[in-house]
Amino acid sequence: MHLAKELVKQENMNVHLLDKNNYNFFPPLLYQVSTAFIESYNISYPFRRMFQNSKNFTFHMGSLLSIDPEEHYVITTNEKIDYDQLVLAMGCDTNYFGNDTLAREALPMKSIHDAINLRNHLLLMLEEASRLPEADIAPYTNIVIAGGGPTGVEIAGMLAEMQREIIPKDYSKKVCKHIQIYLVDMDSVLLRTMSEKAGREAFEVLNKMGIQIKLNVAVKNYADNRVYFSDGDVIESHTLIWASGVKAIHVSGIPASSVAKNGRIYVNGYNNVIGVEDVYCLGDQCLMQGDPDYEKGHPQLAQVAIQQGNLLGRNFRHLAKKHPLEPFRYVNKGSMAIIAKYKAVVDLPKGFFKGFFAWLVWLFIHLIPIAGFRNKVKLFFSWSWSFLTNDPTLRLIIRPRKKYFPEEHQAPQ
Repeated sequence: MHLAKELVKQENMNVHLLDKNNYNFFPPLLYQVSTAFIESYNISYPFRRMFQNSKNFTFHMGSLLSIDPEEHYVITTNEKIDYDQLVLAMGCDTNYFGNDTLAREALPMKSIHDAINLRNHLLLMLEEASRLPEADIAPYTNIVIAGGGPTGVEIAGMLAEMQREIIPKDYSKKVCKHIQIYLVDMDSVLLRTMSEKAGREAFEVLNKMGIQIKLNVAVKNYADNRVYFSDGDVIESHTLIWASGVKAIHVSGIPASSVAKNGRIYVNGYNNVIGVEDVYCLGDQCLMQGDPDYEKGHPQLAQVAIQQGNLLGRNFRHLAKKHPLEPFRYVNKGSMAIIAKYKAVVDLPKGFFKGFFAWLVWLFIHLIPIAGFRNKVKLFFSWSWSFLTNDPTLRLIIRPRKKYFPEEHQAPQ
């Protein structure tokens, strides 16, 4: 989006944006949609609305199927599009590490659809538990989260807040007392991409909130509503939330020699795909090893993608004017994670802080990138109301998958 906004300023450039959705959304807040804390429209904005005043912009809805670098065109699910310069910024998909059962049964957190589906699922499990005898409730109220990175930590904290503040207002004591949240990670610390202090703080806060944290343990399988762990433990659960890894989205037409073992696409210091002319790659999907401070590649963070997008926009202008290009150098502005209400951690290049002030900084920083002034205002008031009342009114089961309603018990139309 930052690249597109840079390019549409140039009247001599025609910008074509291809996406399978007709909207842009802000992934770091998906977990708040999935836990009924904010609504999906708070973090989404239509592409056509965003660029409606740009006459040199065209939106194409569809998925990329393949590219032809020799003939300079791409094939989508709906059409063929020619290009002079192609930029891939497709990000990553959920990595199930080759386990087809996990891919089929676990609940991912990569899209608006995933977030709404998870919200439906969590609420439906509570409804099911409320109808059952107490002896049969546990599998419906056991929640297992695989992955102790920022996404896993944030959703674990939000679910613990729901368990403490919201669910007791709606459901009986027999349901509430059986809710158990497990956070599992194969590493020895939480938030492994952040500092040790951040990981320790996350562990202490979540542990005090009653979350069962299992470190140095991996989820091996999930079958018949049982989660199997590498240490031999088995937990009966209808809810396995998968936040345990990502893999770069594959692009047919990129030569194998330009793709790393982890699926990321090799690029040079200008984000040009190595070995392919006029094709560029940004963000999580690319692997740049030319930055002196990040010889093994940059972390897969939003700030890297934003900075690369802004620079490539400037470099395309340089290219058109035949001026020298600027090589990419990542400026680390820090990283952060929210743990629970009034609890967050912030890592800066020259320091670390936590607690209430870190939580306020997290809220402010995550409000800025939301597309559209109205969305910023709506999100601010949604947060304010939810934090003040501890009782958001978004606990709605909308568009549940058909598997929740067998044919003999179809919901009335």
